[in-house]
Amino acid sequence: MKKAFLFICLLTAGYMTHAQTATDSVKAAINQLFTAMRNADSATIVNCFAEKHTLQTLVRDKDGNMQAKTDLATDFGKSIGRLPKNAADERIEFTSVQIDGPLASVWTPYKFYFNGNFSHCGVNSFQLLRTKDGWKILYLVDTRRKEPCEK
Repeated sequence: MKKAFLFICLLTAGYMTHAQTATDSVKAAINQLFTAMRNADSATIVNCFAEKHTLQTLVRDKDGNMQAKTDLATDFGKSIGRLPKNAADERIEFTSVQIDGPLASVWTPYKFYFNGNFSHCGVNSFQLLRTKDGWKILYLVDTRRKEPCEK
């Protein structure tokens, strides 16, 4: 009985360690994007994304209708790369990380600061793909608003 209990404990500990490692690696991939933004490092920003990716922001058009504005990581990287270091500071909180094999789904509320001043807030929704080079962002969509910034 003791051996069976010990085996179950070891098996559970191994599973939890593996799950924690996968979660940590997904978070690290996302954090790499925001570190690259703070560093105005366009090459690293582009490298955070999968080759075939979608990058969208939900915005209102002139008539007040919600639209999805689509961008390429290369264009996004170029625009951030033109900024001085620490100008673009997006502060995120991981509230949900779900992983199933090569797919991860992550929800991160954020507050964005430009040149040290609050600009806007919202939520990022990430879909990541595990590749031979590690986790890459396959799909990123975000919301943007000035207030309220509470969840």
